[in-house]
Amino acid sequence: METLIIILTGVLVSVATYLFLSRNVIRIILGTSVLTHAAHLLIMTMGGLKTGGVPVLGEETTTFTDALPQALILTSIVISFAVTGFLLVLAYRLYQESRSDNLSELRGIVDE
Repeated sequence: METLIIILTGVLVSVATYLFLSRNVIRIILGTSVLTHAAHLLIMTMGGLKTGGVPVLGEETTTFTDALPQALILTSIVISFAVTGFLLVLAYRLYQESRSDNLSELRGIVDE
């Protein structure tokens, strides 16, 4: 199961890289979102699934679960949502000002 998740993470990183290399601003923003999802899967896979009790003192359990991977993923989800929202607003303002979302046109490069 873990190898399948690692392969899926690799596929998501490949898709994100393909979207980053696009000239369209919206595709680049989608690439950042896909890359953060790949990072979430990687953190979840590295943390592993452990069964045990909650890490509270006074409980009579011998094994505890580690809450750090879930906390990191939750924090990363919030940050990626904020960054995606900011980039979408930035892309909207960019389109309002220049009437284009092509990065080559925005840089002033003329195609031959």
